[in-house]
Amino acid sequence: MNMYLHEVKAMRKSAIIWAFALIALATLYLMIFPSMANNAADYKKLLEGYPPQIRAILNINLNYISSVVGFYSMVFSFIILSGAIQAMNIGVSLLSKENRERTADFLLVKPVSRSKIVTEKILAALTILVLTNIVFNAVTIIIANSVKTSSFDVKLFFMINLSMFFVQLIFLALGLCISVFFKKLKSVLPISLGVVFGFYMIGALVVAGSNSDVARYISPFEYFNLNYIIKNGSYEVSYLIASVIIILIALVASYSIYIKKDIHSVS
Repeated sequence: MNMYLHEVKAMRKSAIIWAFALIALATLYLMIFPSMANNAADYKKLLEGYPPQIRAILNINLNYISSVVGFYSMVFSFIILSGAIQAMNIGVSLLSKENRERTADFLLVKPVSRSKIVTEKILAALTILVLTNIVFNAVTIIIANSVKTSSFDVKLFFMINLSMFFVQLIFLALGLCISVFFKKLKSVLPISLGVVFGFYMIGALVVAGSNSDVARYISPFEYFNLNYIIKNGSYEVSYLIASVIIILIALVASYSIYIKKDIHSVS
């Protein structure tokens, strides 16, 4: 069977679960919006009492909370965190699962180069993430339309959702790169959660501290400032470039190490 199709089918069930989980989380938050919009003045007064550092960590902008896009941007950090875990899980497991599932010998004796193995696995992972994001975008836009109290900019809403896909690409590449350094991984989840939550906490500390543009480069979660997106209708180019550089470096390292790596036979 074509390796690409095999990988897509192998990840299909997990992708469906993750898509439902992401949609359920977004739905839960969006259903709160009508109540918040009807009492926007009270909520604004309440949130004004929060320390500026806490508001920064939670991405609370008091000027936007009465709009569905502004409210969504305030809760989206928790959704993007879940999406990053999905991508990291996929990245770490793509190459390491062959040893874990004792199929490395079977795969590597096939007349297929290691570079092609990596390429087809990456393409399968990209397919899964793209499909997940298409479904997620379509459903959340429909839900946002159903709970809105006034018209909203669908383009901005889509751009906020798309930022999750960009972050997922970064963590997919990082996960793939990290996995090639291990001879054998018994479990993917501890590494995935550790790396993702580590970067998330670093990002929270950055925005709660100096909030300098340079410090934001440390955490991929801070590459897409949602308040900036709402205000300018665009992404920050320097952080997009940084994302591309990280992805390329991680992919090049993954290919280079995996091609030369000794794959121990399983017994």
